[in-house]
Amino acid sequence: MLLALVVSALVSQVPVFEQPPMLPAAAPELTVYVFITTDCPISNRYAPEVQRLAATFKSKASFVLVYPVPSDTPEVIRDHHKKFAYSLPSIRDADLRLVKLTGVTTMPEVAVLQGSTLLYRGRIDDRHVDFGKDRLKPTTHDLEDALKAVIAGKPVAVKETRAVGCFLPDLVK
Repeated sequence: MLLALVVSALVSQVPVFEQPPMLPAAAPELTVYVFITTDCPISNRYAPEVQRLAATFKSKASFVLVYPVPSDTPEVIRDHHKKFAYSLPSIRDADLRLVKLTGVTTMPEVAVLQGSTLLYRGRIDDRHVDFGKDRLKPTTHDLEDALKAVIAGKPVAVKETRAVGCFLPDLVK
């Protein structure tokens, strides 16, 4: 419940982008928060996959981009949306409230919530094995598998995975 209240407060305080970065009024209860930053190469490589997943699950889940790095100003975020053709709503989480509530530490990393219950946190897939170690194609699709399980009314088999990407520097302060 606390998480839902904080998310609601964050959404209402978001700077206005070209499209209001608020959840639609009739948003499904299932929400995927995708934590990214404008200057992380790994986050940027996932833009097409994030958009594919958002389109695939649009009738069952809302996808929201979360920008937790304070230097990602509203103008920089708008430019990022244009550069990567994002049409998803966004939250600027410069004070890291949503980061701390979900426990993410890396970008890109996702948190899947149903209401205020965290169902999955971690990587999108296993394309990036470790720093400097990538696969041409992923062998597991962790986020997609988690969403399919939840939508089918089944428990998520793997509730947490380790994301590989850009570390959130403000968490070490």
